Amino acid sequence: MTPKKPLTPENALARAAALCSRSEHAEYDIRRKLNEWGITFASANDIIYRLISEKYIDEQRYATAFVRDKYRFDGWGRMKIVFALKSKHISDDAIENALTEIDDEEYAQALEKALRSKLRSLSGKSDLQKKASLARFAASRGYEASLTYRIMPQIIECDEDF
Repeated sequence: MTPKKPLTPENALARAAALCSRSEHAEYDIRRKLNEWGITFASANDIIYRLISEKYIDEQRYATAFVRDKYRFDGWGRMKIVFALKSKHISDDAIENALTEIDDEEYAQALEKALRSKLRSLSGKSDLQKKASLARFAASRGYEASLTYRIMPQIIECDEDF
């Protein structure tokens, strides 16, 4: 097997721009790609600067798209979304602005729906076991404990009607 020809900075810029045109990417992810492609730190900085100045990379746009996708399609709560965005080195301001996309009432309803769905799999357990399972489930999805404990009593009470 012949070794791959290293990418030139110009080729890396073209590949990174093509990647960013297909979907939103964080600067952190593109830096990692450039590193994998063997691009030097100085060249990577130049490439990132060009991608940002030409609007291929936009931190706020990325954060907003990430929040929308993870909340709507994956059912993630705010805490899990924040953790994931921070792990990609997104600024606190961008995260805070992106989280405004989530309507509080809709958010509580989404948690309630998820908890009701989870509760169906907990038949035969005591109320205490159900509450513990629901709390762990909500936490694993990234929902706040205060919201979970506010919603849980009405779900457990409704379960007794089955």
